[in-house]
Amino acid sequence: MAESIALDPVDLRILRLLQNDARTTYRDLAADVGIAASTCLDRVARLRRSGVILGHRLALDPARLGRGLQALLSVQVRPHRRELISTFVERIRALPESRALFHLTGPDDYLVHVAVADTADLQRLVIDEFTSRPEVARVETRLIFQQWECGPLLPPDRRDQPAQTH
Repeated sequence: MAESIALDPVDLRILRLLQNDARTTYRDLAADVGIAASTCLDRVARLRRSGVILGHRLALDPARLGRGLQALLSVQVRPHRRELISTFVERIRALPESRALFHLTGPDDYLVHVAVADTADLQRLVIDEFTSRPEVARVETRLIFQQWECGPLLPPDRRDQPAQTH
């Protein structure tokens, strides 16, 4: 597991602002947090180097791209062996309908977020790309009615955690 790094209040404010709008200029970002633009650039570069900032993403509306129906597919893979898992993961990640793939604990091995055109397209995807695979033992489908973004993601507030004794 990656280690967390120490972030001061300025770093946290930068991260909060960039998560709300990753296209914010360094000049505007610096003004919002009360530091010089060059200092802001250095801080963002440090956050990138340390792996806190992983990149920038473009958010698209699936419905406007003809994929107005989204679903979560709970998938059991049997047998759950490494050589089957890597092939399964590669195949699912390559599907144009796949939005996210999670490897889980519990009764289901994977949760796959998909975006499709309609229920017929979802049925085709489940039958042709999931249940037809020999390692897939079960697929359970849940439709997504609505989705909200949450965040911004910030480290835990250390004041909420119990004090450690030595």
